[in-house]
Amino acid sequence: MAGEDVRRALEFLARCAKRLGEVLFASSKPVAAIHGEWGEREAEKLLRRQGYVILERNARPDRRDRRREIDIIARDPAADEIVFVEVKQHSVYNEFDSEIRSVDAHKRSLVRMAAMAWLKEKRHRGTWRFDVVEVYGTPERGLSRIEHIKRVRFSKRRADF
Repeated sequence: MAGEDVRRALEFLARCAKRLGEVLFASSKPVAAIHGEWGEREAEKLLRRQGYVILERNARPDRRDRRREIDIIARDPAADEIVFVEVKQHSVYNEFDSEIRSVDAHKRSLVRMAAMAWLKEKRHRGTWRFDVVEVYGTPERGLSRIEHIKRVRFSKRRADF
C-alpha cells in the first residue's frame, strides 16, 4: 500500500514539474512578466464580476514615453466613474505588511501622467479615480487571495487610501 502511495505521489510531482516547465519555458518572456500578465487577467476577472466594464488593458496613451502604462482602464457603472487600475502581483500574502507600498513614487508618477494623457486624448470630462488590485498567487499555484483597494490617492509623496 505504501509503495502505491509513493508511486502516485511521484507521478503527481512529475506532472507538476512538467506543467511548471511548460509555463516557465513556453515563452521567452521573463517569469516576472508571465506572473504579471497572469495577475492582470485575474484582476480583470475580479473587476468584471464586480460589474466593471473593461475599456482597455496595458494602455500607453503617451506615445512619447512607453513606460507610462495603465494596467487596466475600466468604467465603474455604479459610481459612473472611469477607474485607472494598477495591478500588483505577489507570490505570497503577508498579513502584517501592505504590499501597496510596492507602488512607489516613480510608478505613481508614471501612472498619473498616463492617466492625464488618456483623459486628454479621450476628452473625458467626468469623474475618475485610481484603484489598486493586489493579486496573491502564481500561475503555477493558482490564486490564493485578491484585494481591490478603491480610491487610492496617487499623490506625489505617497499612496494614501
